[in-house]
Amino acid sequence: MRNAWFETVAEAQRRAKRRLPRSVYSALLAGSEAGVTYRDNTAAFGELGFAPRVGNLVAQRDLGTTVMGQDVALPVLISPTGVQAVDPDGEVAVARAAAARGVAMGLSSFASKPVEDVCATGAPVLFQMYWSGSRDEMSARMERARAAGCAGLIVTLDWSFSHCRDWGSPVIPEAMDLKAMLRFAPEVLARPSYLMTYARSGAVPDLTVPNMARRGEAAPTFFGAYGEWMQTPPATWDDIAWMRAQWGGPFMVKGIIRVDDAKEAVAAGATAISVSNHGGNNLDGTPATIRALPEIAAAVGDQVEVLLDGGIRRGSDVVKALALGARAVMIGRAYLWGLAANGQAGVENVLDILRAGVDSAVLALGHRSVRDLGPDDVVVPPGFTRRLGAPDPT
Repeated sequence: MRNAWFETVAEAQRRAKRRLPRSVYSALLAGSEAGVTYRDNTAAFGELGFAPRVGNLVAQRDLGTTVMGQDVALPVLISPTGVQAVDPDGEVAVARAAAARGVAMGLSSFASKPVEDVCATGAPVLFQMYWSGSRDEMSARMERARAAGCAGLIVTLDWSFSHCRDWGSPVIPEAMDLKAMLRFAPEVLARPSYLMTYARSGAVPDLTVPNMARRGEAAPTFFGAYGEWMQTPPATWDDIAWMRAQWGGPFMVKGIIRVDDAKEAVAAGATAISVSNHGGNNLDGTPATIRALPEIAAAVGDQVEVLLDGGIRRGSDVVKALALGARAVMIGRAYLWGLAANGQAGVENVLDILRAGVDSAVLALGHRSVRDLGPDDVVVPPGFTRRLGAPDPT
């Protein structure tokens, strides 16, 4: 490209779509069923307005905060996402970008790179797990993450294996063997930039998940690990309390959308929760996370760090979430589009876009720090907020 820099996340998405093979881009886009939740996650931010000030504005703003015991330069965390075959360096490139921009990274247990390689970048790494396999196997994964230097643990609970997208689901092979390469050759040949990136690396997309095995053991395939997950009975809150006790450090429960579940997570010992609907990849028809955030923050925000995951595309989205009670936000597709568009530099580009947008909004709202944001800074239309879950007893 003549100019690798891009000025918006939307442009990163357009470049990712032009550069990636059709099936890879479709897997990245994801979403479930009719895409109602996927669309609402982003559209809901457009329903919120700002109440800017014009006098006594602050010349220098502090955009840093603390999340999961980590000082971060921006209230934006990299959300854990599985097998990142959009770039040969995958999660390692993302971690380098996170380290360069002073933010923390969530690393999926379904990642394509070993946790040791990701932690070696120097980025603060939060290891993500599903309730999958036996307790002994989960204990081994936690110990491996701890030994690698992970600063915290994220357990993702919001997944009900929703399928059948109205726009079609991509075909994902078990492994990139000769049969798979021949099948996908027409798609890849139509994207020469993607092909050349992998050719220069001397590798093919790796569809194994090394962090689901003990260190030194052969990594299972994505679908092998996925099958284990599907066959494991869902976690109870007692199970989550057990995992919290096993980990012993900063512990986030990701996937909260109901007030009563937020309270259960706090009771189980969570130090942080993420208000999340799995980016619209879970039960379609679940409201946008920003609609559920205010009620959850009001209920448990004085007991636990509250984050938001879902629909963040601009720095102003970050500021709206912070004003409505979030400590920070987590991004998924946004950084993956950056990675697809321009590797590590593309992820840094996305983080820079968000930083500039946050800074601009904080300036316009007349604050010195992101910690000063509050409900008075946003215009919330009637009926916007949703309180999900059983009502409090009266």
